[in-house]
Amino acid sequence: MTSAPEWWRGAAIYQIYPRSFADSNGDGIGDLRGIAQRLDHVASLGVEAAWISPFYASPMADFGYDISDYCAVDPIFGTLEEFDAVIARARELGLKIIVDQVYAHTSDRHAWFAESRQSRDNPHAEWYVWADPREDGTPPNNWQSIFGGPAWRWDARRGQYYMHNFLAEQPQLNCHNPQVQDALLAVAKFWLDRGVSGFRIDALNHSMHDPLLRDNPAAPADGKLRTRPYDFQIQRYNQSHPDILPFIKRLQALIASYPDTYSLAEVGGLNAGSEMKAFTQGPARLNSAYGFDFLYAENLTPSRIAAAQDFWPDEPGMGWPSWAFENHDAPRAVSRWCAAEHRDAFARMKAMLLLSLRGNPILFQGEELGLEQDEVPFERLQDPEAIANWPLTLSRDGVRTPLPWKAQDEHGGFTAGRPWLPLSEANLARAIDRQEADPASLLHLTRHLVHLRRDNAALRRGTCEVLLADETRLVLRRKANDGSVLALFNIGASDAAWPDGVSATGTVLAAVNDTVPGTLPAWGAIWLREEAESPNGEDA
Repeated sequence: MTSAPEWWRGAAIYQIYPRSFADSNGDGIGDLRGIAQRLDHVASLGVEAAWISPFYASPMADFGYDISDYCAVDPIFGTLEEFDAVIARARELGLKIIVDQVYAHTSDRHAWFAESRQSRDNPHAEWYVWADPREDGTPPNNWQSIFGGPAWRWDARRGQYYMHNFLAEQPQLNCHNPQVQDALLAVAKFWLDRGVSGFRIDALNHSMHDPLLRDNPAAPADGKLRTRPYDFQIQRYNQSHPDILPFIKRLQALIASYPDTYSLAEVGGLNAGSEMKAFTQGPARLNSAYGFDFLYAENLTPSRIAAAQDFWPDEPGMGWPSWAFENHDAPRAVSRWCAAEHRDAFARMKAMLLLSLRGNPILFQGEELGLEQDEVPFERLQDPEAIANWPLTLSRDGVRTPLPWKAQDEHGGFTAGRPWLPLSEANLARAIDRQEADPASLLHLTRHLVHLRRDNAALRRGTCEVLLADETRLVLRRKANDGSVLALFNIGASDAAWPDGVSATGTVLAAVNDTVPGTLPAWGAIWLREEAESPNGEDA
């Protein structure tokens, strides 16, 4: 008798961005009570977990990713008791809740940093990355921050610089320090004890630096526009130190000591692929990782998808990937990847594609509605990076606009007040209530596809073989035990020929855009079951 697979292996996950999900008190900002009230929508999709982005106490310099108290809820989002209510409601609905953990940095308002900056010999003195200036008073090395300018800020109280890979308001934690690691593990335990089922770990490869503070090498020109000093360097020494791996083992040991948990790392940068594999290799490390294969990709091509799938073969010790086409930092995929006149058809094909990949598909709120990237005028911008680099940096605000619940409502049923970001008429027209009333909507399709995938062993956790990836056509075979599913796609605006050598027989599990066996119309997609399975979708 074999043990049942882990619940998370192949499970679909839905990302909730709290500020923009549902506002229960009319202040224009989404909150935990709003999440609890609207969580039935998430459960109805068939996803097995909801990942909630930061709701912790924060000055909101980076909208929650600058944490001033890891174990407190920011008042704009509610209270710890209201978070407990989210957990309780999720359990009623059969959902697991995953929350963010941010270990690379805190807010400069955190009590740890407030003490650390006072002197060089206090209890928290070595909890952050401090360094003396060079002889001429300039920063200790050439590291640059992601949000622009040097990765160092002078502090006269210590007569030293502190490091920040992101905003100056986000001082870098010294995760080399065992005391810091212990404190972060205590934070993780606090939330596990509160009932969460795991974590999405933000910018994990930024959590440790080179203690020798060596200069980063210059990056060769690649023809792309450089809008930040950061773009002129190879980030070799300010991140990705090998000591991250022993910390990961400590963290995973804690997480795995709780039943039915899941750990997911966010990994970015030039070496993201190899780092994701290292972070997830073997049972002692994290369960899964995702990077930016698609999140900032300028286009969606069969070769890009094939390369991503081939990079994660089904081999002993190999980690388990996760995939996202859009999130709170990346523009809406339908706006990036196709012309406006094709977006409806493209969104249907894209939904099938994401749910065909081997790994964990992560849907960002509103993706099930086909929301496009909103244009936020400069005077309404909130994103600090976009404001600093306007107009050359694409604002993250365009993907963070409120989720529209009601089409015939000024603010989409998101709030009774003035929303923190404006919502476009185009996205209001895609509101949940309107799509619920339309059996042919993307919302109903997404719900149907997620449930199909959840009940089909091959699509959920089977192997993935790339049979074809040419200019516009992609053919995948997902296989588990004796059952297999062919997934065929035409990622193009013109009809394409059915691939030679690919059978057009089998049971059609799902199809979009008038696709039938033997034809691949524009933006066509189809799932064909090749071999018989038992009625519940598991292998016979």
